[in-house]
Order: sequence, then C-alpha cells, then structure tokens
Amino acid sequence: MKIAIIGAGAMGSVYAARFAEAGHEVVAIDPWRAHMDAIAAQGLRLDGPDGNRTVTDIQATDAPEAAEGAGLVVIATKAAGVAGAAQALRPHLGTETTVVTIQNGLGAGERIAAHLPGEAVLLGVADGFGASVPAPGHVRHAAMKLIRLGELSGGETDRLQKVAEIWQGAGFNARTFADIHQLIWEKLLCNVTLSAPCTVFDCTVGELLDHPEHWRTALACTSEAHACGLAEGIGFGFDDPVDYVTRFAEALRGASPSMRLDHLAGRRSEIDFINGAIPSIGRRHGIATPVNAELTEAVRAREAAFGGGST
Repeated sequence: MKIAIIGAGAMGSVYAARFAEAGHEVVAIDPWRAHMDAIAAQGLRLDGPDGNRTVTDIQATDAPEAAEGAGLVVIATKAAGVAGAAQALRPHLGTETTVVTIQNGLGAGERIAAHLPGEAVLLGVADGFGASVPAPGHVRHAAMKLIRLGELSGGETDRLQKVAEIWQGAGFNARTFADIHQLIWEKLLCNVTLSAPCTVFDCTVGELLDHPEHWRTALACTSEAHACGLAEGIGFGFDDPVDYVTRFAEALRGASPSMRLDHLAGRRSEIDFINGAIPSIGRRHGIATPVNAELTEAVRAREAAFGGGST
C-alpha cells in the first residue's frame, strides 16, 4: 500500500521508517527542506529501542501532491498545522483514501473534516512515545507503547480494524477503540497537567512532582479539565483523575513535555489545543478554569517573544 506521512518531524519520521521497513511504499511530506533533503539523499537514520539503522526507501518531499494514490494518509503535524495539511491534501486524495490524524490536544478531527470528508477520518492517540530529531535526516526514539485508533463518529468498523492491522504489521502495538474521544480526553488530562506547568516553571516532570506548590497548580489544571470533560459527556475510564495523572507523571520523572522542549528551542507550542482549549469549554458550560487560563496566557506571552518561530 502507498502510505503518505504528512508532517515528518520526530514522530512522523518514526511512522514513515517503520511502514517502509514493512514493505509499504512510503512518502514523507514536510516543509522542513533540510530534513527532507537529507532523507532523500542519504536515507533516514533511525535510532531506537529495536536497534539503529538507516532506512533508504522513503520518498521525501515538501510537495502535497506526492500523496496522490495513497491508500492511507497519516497526518502527524503539530495541532496548528492540521487544517492547512488537510486543505493542501484535498485535491490529491481518492475517494477510498483513509486519513488518520495523530496530534496532542483537542479538535484535530473536526479541523480535518472541515476540508476532507468526515467519513474518511480516523483519530489516533500515540501513548508512551518519545522521539526527537537530533539533526536533519536523523531521528531518535526512546519508547513506543501504544497507538490507539478510532472512528471520528465512534464505533468499531471493518475499516478501523484493517487500518489497525497495517500499523501492527509495521511493528506498532495498535488497538482499536469504539470511543476514541474518551482516550483523547484522558491523554488531554495528562497533557494539561504537565505541559503548561513544566513550561512555565521550567522544570522536568519529576521536578514538578517534587515541588508541592507547583504540583498543586498542575493538579488544579487537571481538576478544571476533568470537570469540562464530564460536562462534554466524556465517560472517563477512572474515578480519580488526580491518581490517574499522578501515576502517569511518576512514570515520566526524567522527561520534559514537548511544550517545554519547544520553548527551550524558541518554537511556538501547541498551547492553544492543550491548556488553552480548556477555558473556552469551561465558558460553554459555566465552569471556572482560572488556572488553565492563567498558565495559557503565561505561555502565550513567552511565545510572543519568539517572533515568527515555527510551530
């Protein structure tokens, strides 16, 4: 099958490499010319828990039309790039193409469905992944736990199962879920707890946990987001959100959320789709969300100094 990866940063490059190794025809599409040129010239150097190697059979380009003929498209851009990616892809996708979008935060499916048929879209959640790009053409990933997949409209379908089998055939632990929105919100709770707090307080996850005042602030983000999720009708798979996010954080003590890494690199983050998504939902339901609002504004103020930094 021809598979197009839109957004070949750290995670997208891992997807591209493993699909190519599984024998698929893979095209990686990204505006980062230095990365695309390095992959085209020398292959993608991939370091990870299952060994270090160079994958040479990946077509790398910045041209959306290269997705023409793809049976599966994976949109792995940052959240702010989803709508633009979907709009650019629209003229080049066939009626039988399935689009999987994997981002942090809320609303990716809806932003894609504004430009592509909603029935073509599957939602994905990457759980327990860690990846970085040390240099153009070189990707390092430290962990790869689970890819969760679900239909935008819910339910289990034959198509959903077939797409999961494609991921599984490339060595991913992939599972299907009838209610992917539950999983998206459960990940969002972890993200709002760690992303803006670690960024504003400039600390690792472990340092956040060990600072009582900062951790109380982080858990206030959790509580506000949990209340908003319940108001949205989300059926969480746990009763105690504080215990859930604390156990998640304890397993990642040495890590920094991608939002903090973005700021350390002088890049704009996905704040609008993580902590920044909570206040608008709160207003819709009459729920106060002062802590998420305050931290969001602090992150935005810092990003204003980045000028035209990329997302």
